[in-house]
Amino acid sequence: MTKSRKFSIRRGRPSYFMAILGVTLVLFLLGIIGWLMINAKKLGEYFKENVEVRAYLRGDLNARDSAALMQYISSKPYTRSIRYVSKEEARKIFMQEENEDWSKVLDENPLPNAIYFRIKRQYVQLDSLSNIKKDLEQQTYVSDVRYPEVLVGKLNKNLKIIGGILLALVVLVSIVVIILIDNTIRLAMFSNRFLIKTMQMVGATRGFIARPLNQRAMINGAISGILASAALYAIILILQGIVDGLRTIHDGRLLLILFLILIFLGILITYYSTNRSVLKYLKMKLDDLY
Repeated sequence: MTKSRKFSIRRGRPSYFMAILGVTLVLFLLGIIGWLMINAKKLGEYFKENVEVRAYLRGDLNARDSAALMQYISSKPYTRSIRYVSKEEARKIFMQEENEDWSKVLDENPLPNAIYFRIKRQYVQLDSLSNIKKDLEQQTYVSDVRYPEVLVGKLNKNLKIIGGILLALVVLVSIVVIILIDNTIRLAMFSNRFLIKTMQMVGATRGFIARPLNQRAMINGAISGILASAALYAIILILQGIVDGLRTIHDGRLLLILFLILIFLGILITYYSTNRSVLKYLKMKLDDLY
């Protein structure tokens, strides 16, 4: 019996290798989709946190009044960062954005002093920005408040569409991954069907038969998850070297969580599929195994 078992295990190793390779590939595919979903969320947060509101001031305020107004805006829960922009600074910003210089046409700088501030991402909504504008325009020294209204509207709309598409894609890919892994494990277990039946015929209990196979499946699943995570991390590093913006939205914590999920899924699905296959072959008659 010992020789027979050793021979069966030796014969099953190629199947285990193919099972690990197959599970690694499908987990890698799921990891790619998960990474895209994480990046889409982080990219949306990045764009939202860079939305700037500009409060234009009336006349030339003295330093005390300007500081008081900046303190008022800074105290608001929606303010993420704030800066005072003088007329000359505003002129430089205008020339950078519009690539135009009016010095040959106008003798004086027509731009007012202003306070530029960025708001927290949860306030980047048209209704929230409208309320912020109404509040600031009631201040004595504020003449006008502007923000990229069209951009904010399109940004929120596009983020919802992208989020919905990625969520549907994750659900679809997850179902496909489970089916593919289950089929891969069942094929790997097919080579061990006679070993399972032989052990049952000599009086081995169901738990005794299933335990080593389930343990091996969990090890294979963990290996597959680790290999898929390593391959995904390598791809991410390569892409970050090519696309500079990816480093800005990189989130190591979420990426680690994604890797842990891939490893957990590898263990869980391979264990479930292996245990189900073992029970299936234990219930089958010997003639049905051929």
